[in-house]
Amino acid sequence: MNAKEIMSRVDHTLLKQTATWEDIQRICDEAVKYQAATVMIPSCFIPRIKAKYGDALKIATVVGFPNGNCNTAAKIAETAQALADGAVEIDMVINIGMLKAGETDYVTEEIRALKRVCGDRVLKVIVETCFLTEEEKIAACKCVNESGADIIKTSTGFGTAGATLEDIALFKKHINENVGMKAAGGIHTREEMEAYINAGCCRLGASAAVKVLKDEL
Repeated sequence: MNAKEIMSRVDHTLLKQTATWEDIQRICDEAVKYQAATVMIPSCFIPRIKAKYGDALKIATVVGFPNGNCNTAAKIAETAQALADGAVEIDMVINIGMLKAGETDYVTEEIRALKRVCGDRVLKVIVETCFLTEEEKIAACKCVNESGADIIKTSTGFGTAGATLEDIALFKKHINENVGMKAAGGIHTREEMEAYINAGCCRLGASAAVKVLKDEL
């Protein structure tokens, strides 16, 4: 697998609380130059990115991030504003506490509500695997299947751990064929990126991707 193929699956990401407009411009420039799938940034920067870069790159952002336990109305509003500003992909965090309490109908309905707002634009669902048991991970897969969302995603990168190949294998057993997988958090090497893609991931959240691959691009 060549470096361009890997980068075409990477959401080039900067979500740190300290990110400045200068930092965001740097990763946008990299995303354009190295042909990343999207640039994944905090939503406050979307209008500036759209004004500066136009259609030169696809903008993705996060909703309910990183904890996921704000109310559904807030997530809907955040999603609608991000899309209006120019985002084309949304990575939402589920309400982890509701899932752990067995309130899967709540989780499913919230995802479904955001998918209605997204329409034909991509909705990724972050389930934050580091906080879940295997049974809860399987329940999360069911919620995503029933909601109509596009992609299930392992992690925010702000939890206690990130993606594992074991979790991707578990997802693959329990998600519908039309649901994609995104691994994020703790992916640092070319070998790891390739392993996740070979395991079935259509997207990667790997902030190190450009640094690792740019000599091959």
